[in-house]
Parts: sequence; structure tokens; C-alpha cells
Amino acid sequence: MTNQKGDQEGKLVRGLSLVDATMIVIGSMIGSGIFITSAESAKTIGSPGWLLAAWALAGVLTITGALCCAELAAMMPRAGGQYVFLREAYGSATGFLFGWSLLFVIQTGTIAAVAVAFARFLGVLAPAVSESNYIIAPTHLFGSYAISLSTAQLVAILLILLLTFTNTRGLKTGKLIQNTFTFTKTAALVGLILVGILLGWNSGSAAHTSYWWNPSANGWNPQAVANDFGPTGTTALVMLLGLAMVGPLFAQSAWNNVTFTGSEVREPGRNLPRALLIGCSVVVGLYLLANLAYVVTLPLSAIQNQKPPSSVATATMQAVMGSPGTILMAVAIMVSTFGCNNGLIMAGARVYYAMARDRMFFSKLGTLNRQSVPAIALIVQGVWASLLTLPRTETVDPATNQTVYGNVYTQLLEYIVSADLVFYALMVGAVIVMRRKVPTIERPYRTFGYPVVPLIYILIAALLVLDLALLKRQTSGIGYLLVLTGLPVYFIWRKSAAPRSAFATETPEKQG
Repeated sequence: MTNQKGDQEGKLVRGLSLVDATMIVIGSMIGSGIFITSAESAKTIGSPGWLLAAWALAGVLTITGALCCAELAAMMPRAGGQYVFLREAYGSATGFLFGWSLLFVIQTGTIAAVAVAFARFLGVLAPAVSESNYIIAPTHLFGSYAISLSTAQLVAILLILLLTFTNTRGLKTGKLIQNTFTFTKTAALVGLILVGILLGWNSGSAAHTSYWWNPSANGWNPQAVANDFGPTGTTALVMLLGLAMVGPLFAQSAWNNVTFTGSEVREPGRNLPRALLIGCSVVVGLYLLANLAYVVTLPLSAIQNQKPPSSVATATMQAVMGSPGTILMAVAIMVSTFGCNNGLIMAGARVYYAMARDRMFFSKLGTLNRQSVPAIALIVQGVWASLLTLPRTETVDPATNQTVYGNVYTQLLEYIVSADLVFYALMVGAVIVMRRKVPTIERPYRTFGYPVVPLIYILIAALLVLDLALLKRQTSGIGYLLVLTGLPVYFIWRKSAAPRSAFATETPEKQG
């Protein structure tokens, strides 16, 4: 039952302190990516030096993006965050397409991916939990698509529903889970780094046996990485470095999620910029150190050839500690993915809530329950994310000639990565746009290094988008089409839209 007064006034509770907001930033960023994606990046770029460079460049994007986003978050601390920034800078259509993409694929697909990662590593401890242990065997739908329910998929769904339910119980419950699991998994990541750097250092590692800056000398062949690839030499290296950044960017994404909770952060003009800058700096630093731990512990081939449920992180711990290390890392990844999904679920629902409050989506999603949280938006997000875990992709393994099943949400996220980068670049560009549109509005924080910092982000992002358009033409194109599916929906809602200005004076929210 909804809170009538809360629905009319839209009073979210300002119950998030600086620590809470920082934990949302860190917790939403640290999921399964840092433990897994270095394998594909190392395979793509072929040397330890360029692997670290890919993570460092992704870190530059994250830090410069956060520096710019902080200005927008401080001047427009509203539920919906990036949706509001894009709406104010470019109009309601751009804001809507972002929110639509978030619900359709970006947020829900990431929630599904992180939940299945949790289930995979639970399978290390409980082998009955497996993507090939079927409750309902794969049923062919059309083309190369099927649907199934395995024990791993069931665990993923239960995790999503559990965290959705706990977040409907109020902000205090959600932030307690977030803070507890974020502190725990950050400590686990620090432990992995210390074990790798202090105990794992050995003469057989990639750091000692591989060429750092000459991937060709390590047996790297750009033509084998991209089948229809044309360029060679330095051009190939630069282009594939961009492709190698996809995994690190995925691992460092979701730092913007704290802006979705802008109406629930205390002293937002002060705390939102600090949370973004502290959280992003900590995670980028830890990610670089974790990759250094990988390359000083494992041979390059061992880094490149890890496939789930194994990971570069579990291989690192196993190399140092044996089987107990594998178990410890599996538990650490489960803690990490649990906390990450809590942050994604908590924050994402605030975007759909804000859209509904602007009459750009179903009105029920813009209501609050007795605990002053958007329960219906949470439920819709949770149900759709759960459904995304069910469809499978069918491929034939050429080595065994057997059918292998992948996950549709993984395919969707691959499609959307380029379009998502465009939304991030538009958000950074919004700093420049808003400086021109509303130059007199109070800005509690102003972007450090303006306008150089936003231009650096936009330049790198534009080069990456162009790189992906050349190397991943089909997936990038499908991604943009997925975003554009929101246009017909936008035209349906546009007639009833009534966006609220982000600069209008609001009734003070309740403090919590």
C-alpha cells in the first residue's frame, strides 16, 4: 500500500551520509568485472604493459567523468541523476532514451549478469549450482535462441528478488546491506592485492617472462583477435587497445549510480561530489593494483585463458595458496557481487521513479511506499532483470561439435556498451551545455580543470565509440537500434509529459 502523502509530495528521505554515498559508488563499481575481465583484455592486447595501460586509460575516463558529473550532481541533486542532467541539457527525448535503455538493458542486464556471476561462484562451493544442471532443459524458441532454467539461473533470480524485497523495506535496510558488503569486499580486494604482490611475485610470471610493450614478441596476432581486421602495426595496436578497454570500462561502470539517489543524500552539494571523487579514485587505484598482482603472479597465458567459473583472481589466489585460495576467492567474489547488485538495484529504481514523476512513464512507478522508497519501480526492475536471466543463446563448439548455451543478457550488454558510452559522453558534455544555458545557477562544486577535463573525456570517448564502430560494427549498430526502440514509447508518453525543473524550489525532504 502506498503512502498517500508521500505520493503527493514526492518526499524521498535524505538518509544517505557521505560514507553511505561513497559506499554506493564503490559498491556499485566493484562487482565481478575486476576478477574476470582481465582475461579477455589480455587476450585482445597481448602483453602485461598494454593490459595495465588499458585499465589506466579506463581509469582516466572514470576520473575525468566523475570530476564533471560531480558539478551536475551538486547543482541538480534530484532523484534520477543522469536522467535529469540529460533532460535539462538536451531535452526530454534524450533523458527518456537514457532511462529507457537503463530499464530495457543497461541496468537490468547488468543486474542479471552480476546475479549469475554470484551463482557461478557459489557453484565452486556447491557443485549442484550450475548453468548446465537444468530444472527446465533448454527449449528452442527461434533462430539461435532458447530458454531454460538451471540451478544457477534459479539462484540468480532468487538473489535479485531477495535484494529487491529488502530494498522495498526502506533506505536504512538498503544502505546497511550496501555498507556492510562494500566494506567486506573492498577488504577482500585489498587482500587479493597484498597476496599477489607480496607473496605471489615469481620469476615465471608475465612480469618476468613476457615482453611488456611488444605484444607481437609474445605471439600476439591482431588478425586472430579480430577476424576481418585490416590494419597492422601501430594502428592495429592502438585500435585493439581501445577494444581491450571494454572490459575495464564495464568493471568501472556504474559510478554514476549515486546520482540516481540525489534526492536522498544529505547536504548533496557537498557530499555528492566528494562521494564521486573519493569512490572513483579508490576503485581505480585498487583495480590497477589488482592487475599488477595478476601480472606478477601468473604467466601471460594463464591470465589470457581463464574462463568462468574460473577467473584471473581465483587463479592468482590458487597459485599462491592452493585450493584454499580458490575457495576464499570464490567467497570474496560472491560477497562482491551480492553487494554490487544491492547498489545497482537500489539506485536504478530511482531513475524510473523520476521518469514517472515527469509523467514520462507509468504513474505507479512514481509512487512511494510507507518506507518512502519507490517500491513499484523496484519490483518492475527486479522482475525484468529476473526474466533476462532465462533466455539463452545457442552456439556449436567447433572442437566438440556440441551445442553450447550462452546468456542473452551478455549479448545485450555487448550490444549496448557503445551506446552507453555515448550517454556518458553526453552527460560530461552537459557540464559545458549547462554552463551556457544557466550560467547564473549556483554551483556548489565546479569541475576541476574546466574545460580541459570534460574535453579530454569527450575526446577519448569519441575515439572509443569510433573504434568500436569499426571493430564491432554489427554489435554497435544493434546497440543503437536497441536504444532507438524507446523512440515510439517516448512519442506515446510525450503528450502527457510534465517534466519538473531541476532548479525549482522543492519542499525540504525528510531527514533520516
